[in-house]
Amino acid sequence: MSGNLADWTKGGEGIVYQSCSACGKAQYFHRSFCAACGAPDPVTKSASGAGTVYATSLVCRAATPETRAHVPYNIVLVDTPEGFRMMAHGDNDLAIGDNVTARYQQFAGRLVPYFAKAKS
Repeated sequence: MSGNLADWTKGGEGIVYQSCSACGKAQYFHRSFCAACGAPDPVTKSASGAGTVYATSLVCRAATPETRAHVPYNIVLVDTPEGFRMMAHGDNDLAIGDNVTARYQQFAGRLVPYFAKAKS
């Protein structure tokens, strides 16, 4: 289990993922089994917060009243060096292929991962 690992889904400033002891596959969504091979009890680990932008989409219309104050905002898919892809928020100027790092900020009353270009 994640135990003491910071996890943004629980209000912490960190990204956790799981790694299968049997096949080595990484998965982002928590499960009691490996989605690739079915082995039980994948190990929970802390991600580095680094990644590469795979896709980006600028949201110009609020989905809910709570998100209206944030429009326009960018949603990005990020490939991590740990081997999983995640969806998150990011700077509006991000492009496919940009190297990014995560920080954490409030969005519609919740602390979320937010990606910005990595410092060179």
